[in-house]
Amino acid sequence: MLEVKIENKSGILVIEPIGRLDGLSSKQFLEDIDKQILKDSNQAILNLEKLDYISSEGLRSILTTAKKTKSLGGKLVLCAPRDGVKEVLDISGFGQMLGVYETEAQAIESM
Repeated sequence: MLEVKIENKSGILVIEPIGRLDGLSSKQFLEDIDKQILKDSNQAILNLEKLDYISSEGLRSILTTAKKTKSLGGKLVLCAPRDGVKEVLDISGFGQMLGVYETEAQAIESM
């Protein structure tokens, strides 16, 4: 199960997935984010502090979000992943591709 909290912080969307981002939850995750990116901002931070697990389908949904923000002239960065999630990001190359910051504050500063 996945809960997604989205907050606009000075024009930057901070997206906080809570729980598991997998094949069952990735479609809803994308739908929730698409509405906000189209409406509010093309700058987004994915705060992974409370994400317990991510599958390949979850990675695809992050890539889809990154491409969407880029097509709108913005960007997506990641922050605060737990060890297991960080390992998946490192192995998949997502960390290098998108940028991973230790804290939300560092990610906001990078924007």
